[in-house]
Amino acid sequence: MRDFGIELFNRWTIMWNGDLALAQEIMAPEFTLRYAQPGASDYDDIHDPKAFAAQIESFHQQVPGLTFTPQGTPVVEMDDTGTGIIARPYGAQFDGPEGTRVDVSGTDILRTENGVIVEVWSVSGGLIGRSFY
Repeated sequence: MRDFGIELFNRWTIMWNGDLALAQEIMAPEFTLRYAQPGASDYDDIHDPKAFAAQIESFHQQVPGLTFTPQGTPVVEMDDTGTGIIARPYGAQFDGPEGTRVDVSGTDILRTENGVIVEVWSVSGGLIGRSFY
């Protein structure tokens, strides 16, 4: 199930990079988001894939050139039903002032049940964070 967990995290990243249809495939019909980043309170009341996809799209409109990349070594604890935890660092890049690229890092922890994401913990310094990889 380790490979399944890694692939699910990769699909999570692809969703964040703009393939919003994946929200319907990888997210449970109802889920909880716990985003610790400064200014992330917009995520507190999102509990369904459609609203989540709309929020990701809005975030991309606010942050030009935003891309995410899995980094580091994933930690996967998952049983044969696809229930467990996937934790992995990620990097994000976006367009900064005067044509610069800004790099930041964070860690996402995805809790799954029956192969879909039911809860997310995400921690980073937000748009003013720093990169570790």
